[in-house]
Formats: sequence, structure tokens, C-alpha cells
Amino acid sequence: MTPEPKRERTLFGELLRQRGQTAEEFSEDAERFAREHGLNATLGPRHVQRLATGKRADGKPLTSVRPVTRRLLEAMLSLPVDQLLKPIAAEPQAAEGWTAEALELRARIASGRAVDRQTVSLLQQKLDLTRVIDRRLGASALLGELRAQIDQMWQLLAVVLDHRTRVSLAEVLADASTLAGWQSLDQGQINESWKHYEQARSAARVAESEALEAYACAGQAVVLLDIGDTESAVELTTYARAIAADKSPALLSAWLSAGHGEALAANGDRKGSADAFEEASRALPRESADVDARYLVFDRTHLARWRGSALARVGDPEAVTVIADVLDRLDPTFARAETALRVDLVRVLAATGQREEASAHAERARLLAAQVGSKRQRRRLDAVFG
Repeated sequence: MTPEPKRERTLFGELLRQRGQTAEEFSEDAERFAREHGLNATLGPRHVQRLATGKRADGKPLTSVRPVTRRLLEAMLSLPVDQLLKPIAAEPQAAEGWTAEALELRARIASGRAVDRQTVSLLQQKLDLTRVIDRRLGASALLGELRAQIDQMWQLLAVVLDHRTRVSLAEVLADASTLAGWQSLDQGQINESWKHYEQARSAARVAESEALEAYACAGQAVVLLDIGDTESAVELTTYARAIAADKSPALLSAWLSAGHGEALAANGDRKGSADAFEEASRALPRESADVDARYLVFDRTHLARWRGSALARVGDPEAVTVIADVLDRLDPTFARAETALRVDLVRVLAATGQREEASAHAERARLLAAQVGSKRQRRRLDAVFG
């Protein structure tokens, strides 16, 4: 008896099988995804079937896809199209005894095996672009897509077996989760923000990175400040600095000291805050770019911005001079940072009785907050003026 030949399908076909979707169902999902994300792409059921089998309509191998289809698939599945089109052979006779769960796990492991250094690099590039757009335009248009990307990376991390690839993927995942934590906080979603920071800390441990865990802890401390738990914020920033000591890039050490200074100011410790900012100034390297802390944009201007915010928290009139100087030097693409600065300025001007000038800055701050969609900054303004 002639043995049955191996059935071939692409990795995309295996993923389709894992999802339990027909070509028609995936086609509908793809067109919905394209509409929601502004992609001018369509993917009909016949095209889905060709991608799943790796064969054109005439039976010849499918070797390429259109650029718009490539962008759509890579955005949906977080894998390069070249990987998705790779053939995956299955042994029919062996598969007969497998349960649906076994087949699903094999498909998932196959997708994990397709994650390599290039895939992780593409995920990092996508995240870096998201970060740039976020600081210019705000989080409202980005958060949903970023959360979907985070979910996909967690699914991949569960089935990536190569240790070095797991570590690299976990680094990107920790970075993405901290960004999602900050975006959620800006949108007023406090519980979601806390959840993302917790995920970032978990991913940092998989990445074996004390630096990334410290980074996530410091971000989580800002959530504590926003809910008024200043003592816990001081404790958490102290812990972050402790686990990062002697193991972190100089840029991150300076950033953590500044975050600790802000927490101390919120907790009423003026001297401790001033000492922390002085330490941050000493630790800050001359070159603000650090390949080992690419998730940070931090320099003398941003350090002064944080110090101005800390001074505003304790009602120190010096905050007016510090913040005004930073506003003159701040890169105009940092729209959300400018919003936060102007809100800080409004707070200190109002606290010192300069209500008319505070109102003028509040008008500009409201405009910027609306521009970047920051519910957090609007709430802070309302706390000053009602």
C-alpha cells in the first residue's frame, strides 16, 4: 500500500488551524482589522486559502504577497510574512491519534519556532515608532493596538523554546507593557495601568533584567502618586533604585533618582527630594542616548522638567522659574510633556495667588490636553480650578 503523502501547509495555515477559523472567517477579521487601523488592504477568502497552502491558483508555489497584504498580516500576527509563508509539513498517519489540543499545541510551538532575532527586531522597531507617535499625538489612538501587540507577544513567549530568543522577546514585552502602563494612566485608566506595570515586571524577570524591572517599578510608583499613596511611592522608588544599583545604565540610574525625588516631594520631604535630584544630576551622562536604555528619553532638560514638577508639588515659588526655563528649551514634539509642565505651572501659580496668570496657562494646557487626549492632565487642571 502506497503511504499517504505528507500534507503541506504554511505556518500561516497552521496558525489559521490553531485559531479554528475558516478562510472566510479570517477574511472578515482581516478586513475589520484593516478598517480599524487605517490600512488600505483587503484579503478575500481565496487569497487566505492560497496563503494557508502556499500555492497559487495554478498550483505553483506562492512566493510573494503585495506590500499592503504584507503590512496587514504582519500587523495582525506580529510575524514577518516570510516566516508565515514557510511550509510546515505534518505526518497524516501520526496526526490521526492526536487530540485537538495536541494539534493546537503543535501549531503554537511551530509559531514560536518561527520567532527569531529578525522577528524580535521588527517588534522592537514597531514599539519604538509607537513611542514616538505617542509623545507627539498622545495615547488615545494607539493604546488598543499596543494592547493587542502585547497580548500577541505573551502568546508567543509561552511557546518560544530557545532561551536567548525568549529573553530578547521578554525585553520587548517589558518595554511595551511599561509604555501601555503610562498610556493607560494618561487615559485615566488607573487599574489597567497598574496591571500593565505588573505585566512589565513579570516580563522583566523572564528577561533576567533588573534594569527593566526597576524601570517598571518607577512607572508603577507614578500610579501610586496619582491615587495619593505617597508613602508607598517612596518605598517603591527606593526598591527600584536598590535592585538597579550597579547593574543599570547610567541614564537609567539618573532617571530613577529623579523619579525618587518626585515621590519624596509628593510625600513632603523637601530635603530628601533636593538630594535625590542632585544625585540624578551627578549620575546623568553627558550623552543622553544609551543603547542599553533605548526606552528612555532623558537629558538635562527633562531632569529640570521633573525637578520643576517636584518643586510645584511642594508649592515652592522657584518652580515658576524652573518650569518657564524648561518650556523655552523643550523639544516641541514632546506635546504631552509640555501639557504636564503647564499644568504644574498652573498649580504653583494658583497656590501663590497669581490666579490671572494661572488662568492664561490653564487655557493653553487645556488646549494641549485636548490635542493629545490626556484625561489625566484635564483631571489635574480641574483639581485646581474646578
